[in-house]
Amino acid sequence: MTILITGVTKGLGRALAEWYIANGHTVIGCGRSAEVLNMRFAFPAPHDFTALDVMEENKVALWSEHVLARHGAPDLLINNAALMNTPAPLWKISAREFNQLIDVNIKGVANVIRHFVPAMVARGSGVIVNLSSGWGRSTSAEFAPYCASKFAIEGLTKALAQELPVGMAAVPLNPGGINTDMLRQAWGDGAASYPKAETWAKEAAPFILSLGAGDNGRSASVPAFAG
Repeated sequence: MTILITGVTKGLGRALAEWYIANGHTVIGCGRSAEVLNMRFAFPAPHDFTALDVMEENKVALWSEHVLARHGAPDLLINNAALMNTPAPLWKISAREFNQLIDVNIKGVANVIRHFVPAMVARGSGVIVNLSSGWGRSTSAEFAPYCASKFAIEGLTKALAQELPVGMAAVPLNPGGINTDMLRQAWGDGAASYPKAETWAKEAAPFILSLGAGDNGRSASVPAFAG
């Protein structure tokens, strides 16, 4: 299976990529970090990693041309790239920080969908998984921008699900609480009580593979991690 993952250089994206590669799948990925270069050496062809910020629509367009020409449409598209806001009341969060989060968490997802999903639709198969959050289905003080972005992902994904042809699926997925840089930014030392991304991926990666047309438009959660 060919699997495309955004935000692949760390956290959940990196853990998923490593699990899928270890289990015989081809992984295509992008990330903003220079770690992309190390991933190219660690995981050579047929895997394919590109330094890219998903909020730059023109660069996503060029990336899609490269990927579709070399690998064809992905079987599974995982929109994972996202930012967390610095915890603070909404009125204390700068316009710059708010705008960047929205650009990555919502517009970045739309950019990737815009340039990859048409090829999946033309083939008539494929699953799009957009990473949501518990904060896309509930709220907490001091995380209004992040909550807003993940509520948007829920709605965007469910509307997309209604637009796809029979046989395809779009699923908003709550990964649960995982000890990543993003959770540490939110909760500081409290994040250490949550499982690491590598542990999470052992259950999450095969669960994502199990999603299919019958899950189209369903708000899903990774079992055992979404409590």
